[in-house]
Amino acid sequence: MLAHNKIKSHIIISSDIEVEISKLQESLKPNRVVVVHEEKFLLEHAKAVVAESYISESETKYIILAASEFHTVSQNSLLKVIEEPPRNIVYIIISPTKSNLLATIRSRLPIIKGEKAQLANECELNIARLDYAAIFTFLKTNARISRQDAKLMLEALYHRATVVDMLILTRAQLDNFDKAYRLLELNSRPQSVLALILMGFIDAS
Repeated sequence: MLAHNKIKSHIIISSDIEVEISKLQESLKPNRVVVVHEEKFLLEHAKAVVAESYISESETKYIILAASEFHTVSQNSLLKVIEEPPRNIVYIIISPTKSNLLATIRSRLPIIKGEKAQLANECELNIARLDYAAIFTFLKTNARISRQDAKLMLEALYHRATVVDMLILTRAQLDNFDKAYRLLELNSRPQSVLALILMGFIDAS
């Protein structure tokens, strides 16, 4: 059983948000748990969280913020309460990918990998020996990948290149990753974004 008084605010990265919420609700009993679970976490949801945060509690209250996407404005509006939470308030943010969250949020809370955040360890594409045939096969396999899964795949490719294949990325390749995340936010075709990343490794070879 979890020692509730030792649980601090944190971030959980998991592609199975519902499972993580259920686990938390069970493990945090009998404490009060407030869940804000939305597909897109907007400013109105952030305001509701702030209002809930200032409702006085005699015991620890856990506020779970879970979403597939977190809008920038909504995150910025939470910075003050996350940095200086009201008495007896603990925040748990659940997101399928770190790239959803602002650096200012990530810097304030520890990050924990959830049940299904292992994609980075499952990328079998050999970045160090990449060729056009491998890229073609990879893109064909991921032809129908969703935007959220494409974000996870970007993290997987970065992990594979830097940790598994131990490559030192060029400035252009690093810029491509930053550009790729922005393009996905602008609803660019995920397959095209992945192609941008992979072609950057071919061009550098």
